Amino acid sequence: MESVALVISPHPDDAEIAMGGTIAALIQQGVRVVVADLTDGEPTPHGSSEHRRRETESASRVLGITDRRLLSLKNREVFDTVENRKVVAGIIREVRPDVLFGPYWEDAHPDHVQAAALVESARFYSKFVKCDLPHAPWYPRKLLHFFSTHCKVRFTPSCIFDVSSHLDVKMAAVEAYESQFVTHEGNRKRLEEIRAEAVYWGHQVGAAAGEPFVCRETLRISTSSALFNL
Repeated sequence: MESVALVISPHPDDAEIAMGGTIAALIQQGVRVVVADLTDGEPTPHGSSEHRRRETESASRVLGITDRRLLSLKNREVFDTVENRKVVAGIIREVRPDVLFGPYWEDAHPDHVQAAALVESARFYSKFVKCDLPHAPWYPRKLLHFFSTHCKVRFTPSCIFDVSSHLDVKMAAVEAYESQFVTHEGNRKRLEEIRAEAVYWGHQVGAAAGEPFVCRETLRISTSSALFNL
């Protein structure tokens, strides 16, 4: 049976910054990865909705993403409302992911904070019966929170995904957002920071590069290969 992962990203580029290497690795390993951006990320100083759409398409091609959705919530006004829970729960029920990814709950960006709560709420909504949601009920086994934060939070990861073989692909995908990291001179140093962060997290588990995740629930190990690759 095909394994499925659904990534809920507040804005285009958050998924690439936080877990671009993981996405590329999962796709290479035969996992179906669907990415849903809550907003188009605009307005920004050097972008536009059309420009960001092209950048998102380019980044998706770099990572190998073939199914990416825009849920069309309003940038800067993302809230964990009942209406928005139904929107996100609808795509969870459609995609039926084994693992759900969403942003970390502590952040300076209000959209990210609200998106974290929204994904958690929508995960619960997605199992409702006798409701007006589309598709059959579904409850992802685990929700992993990724890091694309606007503040330097202190945290202990639940796990770190080894992206040693996919760091360059991750960086190419991030750089596809030219309006955010090239045209925007103030953000150019962020590219170096993203690479350095991946190297730092990789070193924590004896790898060349890694991406951290936090899960509020205990993670299960059920195969010897997983145990001996910790």
